[in-house]
Amino acid sequence: MRYCEEALALKPELAEAHELLTGMFMQGEHYVQVLGRIHEHLKPGAYIEIGVAEGTSIGLVRPATLALGVDPEPKIAFALPRNVRVFAETSDDFFARHDVRAELGGRPLELAFIDGMHQFEYALRDFMNLERLCLPGSTILVHDCFPHDRRTAQRERETAFWSGDIWRLVLLLKKYRRDLSIHTIAAPPTGLLVIRKLDPSSDFIAGNLEDLCEEFMRLDYGILNKDRAGKLNLFPNDWNRIRALLDAPAAQLSAAARNIP
Repeated sequence: MRYCEEALALKPELAEAHELLTGMFMQGEHYVQVLGRIHEHLKPGAYIEIGVAEGTSIGLVRPATLALGVDPEPKIAFALPRNVRVFAETSDDFFARHDVRAELGGRPLELAFIDGMHQFEYALRDFMNLERLCLPGSTILVHDCFPHDRRTAQRERETAFWSGDIWRLVLLLKKYRRDLSIHTIAAPPTGLLVIRKLDPSSDFIAGNLEDLCEEFMRLDYGILNKDRAGKLNLFPNDWNRIRALLDAPAAQLSAAARNIP
C-alpha cells in the first residue's frame, strides 16, 4: 500500500497503482453486477436512484418496478422504458419541490441507490430524505464508500479515479444510528454500502444535521489508516452471503452487524 501511494504521489493517474490498491480490499463482481442481482432478488415495487449519469444503473430496473431517477445533468443516450422517469434537478430540489410519495403512486420505497455528489453531506441528506419514504424492511444502497487512498478520498476531485468523502457517512451512521444494519460489500471499485433495518420515523439526522456535518467534516482520512475494513464494515462480495443479508429479518441483521468478518 505504501509503495502504491508513493507511486501515485509521483503520478496520480497511474492506473496500475489504483488497480492494485483496489484489489487489496475489493474482489468479485463489479458493483453494477451486484446491483443487478439485488434488483432481480428483491423485485422492488418502487425504486429511487440519486445520480443516474449515463443510465447504466437505472437501466437495471425490472419492468414491474416504478423507478424515479434524479440527476441535475443526466446524460442518458438511450430511450428509457415507461416505468422509469428521470428528474433533471438536484436531489435537494427534488425532495423539496415534489410530493415524492405521490410520484411513487403511493407505494412505499423498497429500494434506493445513492450515487450522486461524491461529498459526504449530500449523501447524508439523501439518506435522510430516502429513509422517510421507506419501510423498515426496505434497503438503501450507497456507492463510493470504501476509498483506497487519501488523494481519491478527498472532497475535491484531483484525479480521474475519485470516490470522494462518502466514507464519512458510514462512520456517522455507525456512531449515531446503531439501530441500522450497515454492511459495505467489497464490490469493485469502491464498495457498495447496504443499509437495512430502517426507521422511517427517525428524525435524529434532520434534528442534528448541521452539528453532524460539522463533526464529521473535521475527521481526517488518517482515521482509516488502521483497520479500514473494520471501521467501514467491509462485507464479503459473495452473492450467497449478500442474498442472506437481504433476506434476514431484523433480529438476524442486528447479530450480523456485530459479527462482520
